Amino acid sequence: MARDGTGEFRTIDEAIEVCRAFMDYHKVIFVKNGTYKEKLIIPQWLQNIEICGESAEHTIITYDDHANVKILLGTAAPREKAMGTFRTYTLKIEANDITLKNLTIENNSARLGQAVALHTEGDRLVFINCRFIGHQDTIYTGMPATRLFFKDCYICGTTDFIFGPSTAWFENCTIESLINSYITAASTPKDQPYGYVFNNCRLIAAEGVDAVYLGRPWRDYGYTLFMNCEMGRHIRPEGWHHWEKQREQTARYLEYNNRGEGFMPKQRVAWSRQLSKKEAAAITPATVFANWLP
Repeated sequence: MARDGTGEFRTIDEAIEVCRAFMDYHKVIFVKNGTYKEKLIIPQWLQNIEICGESAEHTIITYDDHANVKILLGTAAPREKAMGTFRTYTLKIEANDITLKNLTIENNSARLGQAVALHTEGDRLVFINCRFIGHQDTIYTGMPATRLFFKDCYICGTTDFIFGPSTAWFENCTIESLINSYITAASTPKDQPYGYVFNNCRLIAAEGVDAVYLGRPWRDYGYTLFMNCEMGRHIRPEGWHHWEKQREQTARYLEYNNRGEGFMPKQRVAWSRQLSKKEAAAITPATVFANWLP
């Protein structure tokens, strides 16, 4: 498909619409370079679809909703209300077994409120060599007990720009903070053994950014682990914030074998923990994702 009309479809939504429900075979939608201004949903009755861009830098899906956009709700007596965070997505994936490759997913709204680029609800989702661009709340991993795998991706944002209750593994990703704020806001359920795992990732920052927390727990038992990561000097020595004081007793904040000017294990908050070599060795995609290996 191609925006310029040289493909079978001009929009990604048109290509998604012709896919059969609950396919038991792998279908690839190839998207040529171009800017596709679309607010997309991949519905829950689809599966085994791969959307593959021609290049991550030049195949761009973009929209510009933010939480304070006014919308009309109701029919008999419609009333105006702010959109709220969870309607702002550029791409929402409700389906299972979906793969994205070589794409940019962007929310390019002005900084007027939360603005989600990627909103996930499906299980067994894979993102390879993708770019996720936004400000506050760039990636919302929106459902407990769902599993997401990000490899060789670039993710940027301002505040809590990776947030939610899912289990997600980030491998060899670049994470860029655009302001002094928080990278993650995990809301991992108490009975879910893993939340966010960042392995072999690089944490960088925009010019002038020099005081960034690795995360704060959106809910009591938020789980986030950084291991084998390179941390720039913008990471605060204490590393983590409690959001609410009582969450120091429950939040699961872990590190192992990180490096760089931002890795200061002796200055981290007392309620976070450095894993032992044996503990870290047991945390692999196979254990984190249970019976699924992306």
